Amino acid sequence: SNLDSNHFCCLLGILQHPDGTVLKQLQPPPRGPRELEFYNTVYAAGCEDPVFLELQKYLPKYYGTWSPPTAPNDLYLKLEDVTHGFKKPCIMDVKIGQKSYDPYASAEKIKQQVSKYPLMEEIGFLVLGMRVYHIHSDNYETQNQHYGRGLTKETIKDGMARFFHNGYNLRKDAVAASIEKIKEILHWFESQKQLNFYASSLLFVYDGSSPMSTPWLKDGSVVETRRTSKGQVPGGNTLEYNNNIRVISPTENGKVETSVGKSFSKMYALHKRHQSQNSLKVETVEQDNIWKSTAHLSQEHLNGNVIPQLEKVFCHMPTTCPDSVDVEVRMIDFAHVFPSNTRDEGYIHGLKNLITVLQNVLDT
Repeated sequence: SNLDSNHFCCLLGILQHPDGTVLKQLQPPPRGPRELEFYNTVYAAGCEDPVFLELQKYLPKYYGTWSPPTAPNDLYLKLEDVTHGFKKPCIMDVKIGQKSYDPYASAEKIKQQVSKYPLMEEIGFLVLGMRVYHIHSDNYETQNQHYGRGLTKETIKDGMARFFHNGYNLRKDAVAASIEKIKEILHWFESQKQLNFYASSLLFVYDGSSPMSTPWLKDGSVVETRRTSKGQVPGGNTLEYNNNIRVISPTENGKVETSVGKSFSKMYALHKRHQSQNSLKVETVEQDNIWKSTAHLSQEHLNGNVIPQLEKVFCHMPTTCPDSVDVEVRMIDFAHVFPSNTRDEGYIHGLKNLITVLQNVLDT
C-alpha cells in the first residue's frame, strides 16, 4: 500500500497514554528503526550539538519507547500530544519538500510518488489533510490527502485558507501566528547542513474555539471564561482529550482503562502498518504493570504529568486575546531523514512557498 493512502486510516490506531502522551507504533524496517534512531539522536542524554538542541524546539517532545505487556516486541514511540490543551483543536498536516521520496528510492517508487502530486516539485509542499472546527454547527470538517492533491497553483491559496476558516470568518490571528512559527523553522534549516528530510510533515494546530469566538459585551469588554491552560486538565472522573480520545482515571483499586479515539484527532500518522490495526485497546490492567517505558529522558519529565496530579487541576484564566493566539507548528514523521553535508534546499523551498501562500491568505 502506498505512503499517503495510509496516512489517515492509521490515525484511528493511535493509543493515548494516561499521562497525556501519544504512542506511535514503530513502522517496519527500515523506516521504523530510522525514525527511532532520529529521535534517539536528537534527544540523546547529554546532547551538546547546538543543531539538535535547537531542533528539539520544533518537534514533539520524545519520552523514549514503550511496549505493551501483552506484546513486548511491539515498539511504540512515546511522544508529546501536541494537541493537548486545545479546546477545539483544528489540525492540518502538510508534507514539506520538493521530493517525497528519499535518495534510496527505486525508479518505480520515484515515478509513483511524482505522479501522485506533480506540483510537489514546483511548490515544495502538499496538504495531506485537515480537520477544521465550524462554530455554527459545532462540528469538524475533515479533508484527506485527495483534497490536497486536487489543489493547483490557482487554488492553493483558497485551499489553505479553508483550514483557517471557522464558518463565520477567517482566523487571521492563527494565520499570522503560523507564519511566525514557520519562519523559526526556516531559520533552523538555513543554518544547518547535517540532516536532509524527505516525506516529513509540519503539523499545524490552533484552537477553533478561541479567540474570535470569544463572547464580547456591547461595551467591547471580554466576557471572562474558564479555559484549560496548556498542559492542564479539568477535574472530574473522565479526562477528555480533543473530544474523542478518552482516558478514564484510576479507580480506587488502582486500575486504568484506555480506549482509542476513532476519529481524525491525531496527526502523528503511521504511514504504513505491517498489520491491520484500526483500533488499539488496552484492557483494564494493574496500573503498575501497564506502562513499561524505556524512556531516554529522566522520569521527572513525566512525574509532573501523571493522572493523580492532573485530576483536580482547573485554571481560571482570562480568554486568550487575539494578539496572543495559541498556535503550534511542529515537525513530524521522520522515517526518511538522512545525514547530509549540504543544506536541505528542497525543504527550504517548500517552507518559503508555504510562507508566501499563507501571507497571501493573510493579505486577502
